[in-house]
Amino acid sequence: MAWVIWEIVIRLGISVRSPLFQIAGFPAAFAPAIAAFVVRKWITREGFTDAGLRLNLRKWPYYLVAWLLPLLVVGCIVVLSPLLGLGRPDFTLVRGLKYLMPNRVPAHLASPTLLRLLPLPISAIFATPISFGEEFGWRGYLQLRLFPERPVWSAVTTGLLWAAWHLPVNLRGYAFPDHPLVGALLVFPVACIFLSIIFGWLFFQTGSVWSPSLAHSATNVIGASLTLLFFAGGASLLFVLDLGILAWIPLGALSAWIVLTGQLSPAKEKTNIATAGVR
Repeated sequence: MAWVIWEIVIRLGISVRSPLFQIAGFPAAFAPAIAAFVVRKWITREGFTDAGLRLNLRKWPYYLVAWLLPLLVVGCIVVLSPLLGLGRPDFTLVRGLKYLMPNRVPAHLASPTLLRLLPLPISAIFATPISFGEEFGWRGYLQLRLFPERPVWSAVTTGLLWAAWHLPVNLRGYAFPDHPLVGALLVFPVACIFLSIIFGWLFFQTGSVWSPSLAHSATNVIGASLTLLFFAGGASLLFVLDLGILAWIPLGALSAWIVLTGQLSPAKEKTNIATAGVR
């Protein structure tokens, strides 16, 4: 469903790097949720008991982690990139804006400042329903079903399938325009595996699909925006994007902690989901 939508938009001459692509391809973001709904409702008829549709705000610390994790990732990239000679962040934002809008920077952005970034965390909250379109399918269904007794394998496989789902746009330079092939086939899949572990952990700990939806939204809105504004035009995005190679370090460390402490155990999944599920 998503591939057809994306292909139609691309065949109409809209580049995956164009802001218009985000608007025209918007329905594709809900393809995983629609697929999961159809399967649950009419194919397996299993209903929505374990879909985690409640917010469960009693587990608010996990939502805080979901919301602010991209700031930690960006912070690590900002520190590591100059130390490793991979690029220096431009906190004036001028370089990044010129990269993102090469033809003409709007007048109200002609004198950029870090204060302009303050709305990003709030924007991530309001964009969460859009990320629900993916997370209801990935974490709310697929990751639960693939290998229910081997949740780490389930997270890894879901991550690979999630990355494969993005192939039509990533091979055209959507995520890593300077190295689309390596980005789409190696860097992005590794990041998706780490995120599947982290987002799955958030889902299992809260029993709610809204916590990974918030994390997904924050990753897109906060993480991607900051790394593009800080580094675009001055460093290879393959290394410094929020899902690039340097991001593997904080994401991999958190994923390792989750796995090694057994927080993706099937018993914990069943307990948490049972207390938060709705029919």
